[in-house]
Amino acid sequence: MITKNLPLAVLFAILIIAVGTTGYMIIEKWSFMDSIFMTVTTLSTVGYGEVNKLTQAGRIFSMLLIILGVGYFFFVAGAVVQFMMEGSIRMIFGRRKLDRQIERLRNHHIVCGYGRIGRVLCRNIRQKPIGVVVIEKQNELVPILEEDGILYVIGDASNEITLTKAGIKHAMGLIAVLGEDADNVFLTLTARQLNPDIFIMARASSEGSKAKLKAAGANHVESPYDIGAAAMAHRIIRPTVTGFLDLALAYKGTNIQMEEIPVGPHSRIANIMLKDSGIRQKYDLIIIAVKTTDGMLFNPSFETVIRPGDTVIALGGEENLKKLEAELNPQ
Repeated sequence: MITKNLPLAVLFAILIIAVGTTGYMIIEKWSFMDSIFMTVTTLSTVGYGEVNKLTQAGRIFSMLLIILGVGYFFFVAGAVVQFMMEGSIRMIFGRRKLDRQIERLRNHHIVCGYGRIGRVLCRNIRQKPIGVVVIEKQNELVPILEEDGILYVIGDASNEITLTKAGIKHAMGLIAVLGEDADNVFLTLTARQLNPDIFIMARASSEGSKAKLKAAGANHVESPYDIGAAAMAHRIIRPTVTGFLDLALAYKGTNIQMEEIPVGPHSRIANIMLKDSGIRQKYDLIIIAVKTTDGMLFNPSFETVIRPGDTVIALGGEENLKKLEAELNPQ
């Protein structure tokens, strides 16, 4: 409101000063300098006294000018207070709305740290219908979090109260991508105590930190530097393979995608061989692998039986993958 009406307020102030100056010049026949000085001192209620002796008409004009000026300044002051109060109220109600949304989440993922890695991580996770809550310590990142539409909690990620606000007791996974390995170790220890069953993935900057994170309770530890170096090497020695994987793993903008789909107990295809499932004929998909309780079965034969609890890794069109997911894991 203030920003929007600021040019109008400035214009109105200039207009009042111009009217006052012109009035004194006409009524009292004063010079421009005397008139504008009298106008400013009158409007500001400083009370330096009259520049020159006022006539009866000049006194009436001065009273009208004071009423007009004081009313204007009260209006500006009220608008400033209203703006500040509305901003505080919006902030309070916005925070409460965020807290309610987080409280309703189940089986979501908590990302600790919204730096470069954390932001890219959230962007990719949210391309699937998965709930995400970010814990970030820096208040400066709040506008970015709100712009990205991310549910967030401001605070220390290793603090039990902060983790509880983020819904760790109902979360499926936690991803520790804080800047320091020591912080990630302490965070992992705290998260594991609050939820013994949660899946924890942690970032490690050094090789020595990987063992510590594992000992602290991390299920999986990744080093962005190792992954980046390996990806660069693969692009040099296997450019076609990496190009294919980029295409298959892309969520948007391609017709071909790779997806993993769990097999539910009520699926029509459960306990049926691949050759009798009709996946290839109905959906024009390629089954790359089947993950079972015994391990990963690559390039499964047509006699492989799909069982409840297995995970099917398929390659094909996005729409056909969605249809297969509805058949393998009906809700």
